[in-house]
Amino acid sequence: MVRVGIIGGTGLDDPRLISETKKINIRTRYGKPSSEITTGKIRGVEVAILARHGKGHTIWPTLVNFRANIAALKKLKCTHILATTACGSLRAKIKPGDLAIPNQFIDFTKHRNPTFHNLRREGDVLHLSIPDPFCGYLSGLLKRTATRLDLKCHNDVTVVTIEGPRLSTRAESHMFRSWGADIINMSTVPEVILAREAKFCYSVIAMSTDYDSWKEDDDPVTWDMIKTRMKENAANVKKLLLEVIPEIEEVDCECCE
Repeated sequence: MVRVGIIGGTGLDDPRLISETKKINIRTRYGKPSSEITTGKIRGVEVAILARHGKGHTIWPTLVNFRANIAALKKLKCTHILATTACGSLRAKIKPGDLAIPNQFIDFTKHRNPTFHNLRREGDVLHLSIPDPFCGYLSGLLKRTATRLDLKCHNDVTVVTIEGPRLSTRAESHMFRSWGADIINMSTVPEVILAREAKFCYSVIAMSTDYDSWKEDDDPVTWDMIKTRMKENAANVKKLLLEVIPEIEEVDCECCE
């Protein structure tokens, strides 16, 4: 049975959209997740909605308990995860307000715990192979649905995740561009890695809010700019999720290997 974990929320816990709701406080061996989890049904599909940065956005990126978040969704028997994130654009063609579906990441974080397996017994080390880290099935479904809804969406982009909470210098922004990154955020790593370790199908909808710091004819990014653009983008992300969720099926997928 499909049960979809939604990380980020984007207003999907609105009682007009979700039925049979429950609020669940859960604890895992890795501690408590970022927020209580809202469970229920959206268009007949069981969902579990978690706020990555806490209710009211109170947890800064490095302090997000990514392991507890993923473990909590596993404990609730979710099968798929759709995550939403704000991002900066490192390419002129990805304009503020556009959506993007990553298929690759670059990890530029420094202080996060990227694995469940450092609690395993000594000598039992997991070396995870993830040449294609995002679920091809889920990402393909998002791409096709975005096209059908006539949403401006960029596919197969590379996201670089930085530590935060500070934003990039111009030099860093240009460096990330030279590495081949198309968008930048503070949340996809290690979330995507942990999701694969937990054998989830996982995909991300990124909302472009700004041009980071590289575009010198544009205002440098600020937190107020990000918050404003996120509110403007939320309706499109919600529309995409509401259309995709009923289409998700259980399929044989390399994510579960």
